Amino acid sequence: MAQMHIGEALQGFIQKSKLKEGIRAVQIEAVWEEIMGKTVAKYTDKIQIIQHKLFIHTTVGPLKQELLFQKAKIIERVNEAFGEKIIAEVVIP
Repeated sequence: MAQMHIGEALQGFIQKSKLKEGIRAVQIEAVWEEIMGKTVAKYTDKIQIIQHKLFIHTTVGPLKQELLFQKAKIIERVNEAFGEKIIAEVVIP
C-alpha cells in the first residue's frame, strides 16, 4: 500500500464522495469577497451552489442588474478561483 499525506488522502476522498458539493458551497462564501470585491460582497445577502448553479441573492436593484450582465464573467472567476469547472450557470432570483 502506497503512503500519502493526510491532505492528499482527504482530497482524494472529497473528490470521490458526495460531500464535494457541500464543501464547495461553504468555500464559495469564504472566497466571495476575494472573487467579486468588497462592495459586491457587502450587498450580497446569500450565495449558494446547488448542482453546478451559483445562486446570488441581493435586494439591491442596480447590483442585481449589473450581476445579470456579468454572468459569464462570474462563472469564469469562480471556476478560476477553484481551479476547476464547478459552476455552469448563475441564477439571480
